[in-house]
Amino acid sequence: MSSPFPASQVIDAQTSDAAPKTVVLVAHGQPSAPNPPEHNLAQLAEQVASFLPGWQVRSATLALSGRLEQVVQPGALVYPFFMAEGWFTSKVLPKRICHVDHRQLPPFGQDPNLPELAARLVRQARTAQGQPFEAAYGSASGSASDSGSDPSAPGCLLLAAHGSARGPKAAAATELFATALRPLLPELEVRTAYIEQAPYLADVASNMPSGSLCLPFFAQSGDHVKDDIPEALSSAKFDGTVLPALGTTPEVARLIAKAIQRA
Repeated sequence: MSSPFPASQVIDAQTSDAAPKTVVLVAHGQPSAPNPPEHNLAQLAEQVASFLPGWQVRSATLALSGRLEQVVQPGALVYPFFMAEGWFTSKVLPKRICHVDHRQLPPFGQDPNLPELAARLVRQARTAQGQPFEAAYGSASGSASDSGSDPSAPGCLLLAAHGSARGPKAAAATELFATALRPLLPELEVRTAYIEQAPYLADVASNMPSGSLCLPFFAQSGDHVKDDIPEALSSAKFDGTVLPALGTTPEVARLIAKAIQRA
């Protein structure tokens, strides 16, 4: 099928006689409605390109038929805009472009600078709640009934992730990220929960102290972020603040550009 999107998203801030270097941002997308995530990824590619003079920054979601094959070219770097080195990044993506010489980079969720970015977002959210960075709120016990009983107890951050019924890699990536995040937010207890595997999001959220934060550990705001997470939190009577999906923050473009430069 023909694609409604341009073959590349390019911002060249410098003129060079050499052929531009090419990177392709690849995300999962939304099979039931592929066009909106495709547009969002194209916008991200434009933002990344603004930090990479002389590069061609292209984009494709796996959900839009033929799009990836259209934009990838020999010698390109392929940047998986995924949270884990799981089924799609290790099996589906390489198979789709096995006929083209390319180099696949580590996924977005494994960027060593991502925990610090997440920590800044959480601190900003706490400030918006009226909580200074060093202050604490809620209860570390995990029981909503005694929330607020000890003002010196740490608050709570719920890291909401996808998980996977296919294998352990998705959850392992989330737990690794949480382990890196905890020292950066010593005033918070960081808990993890999943949509597709135990511990399930609704179960963990039901025991979160009042005023907790929830950070979706997702690259894009698809149905899981728009529907599944709110549904689970609502059923758990979660009364805290839900932050935007981690991959949608404006600072992500610069982080991706730096990862590409390191490569």
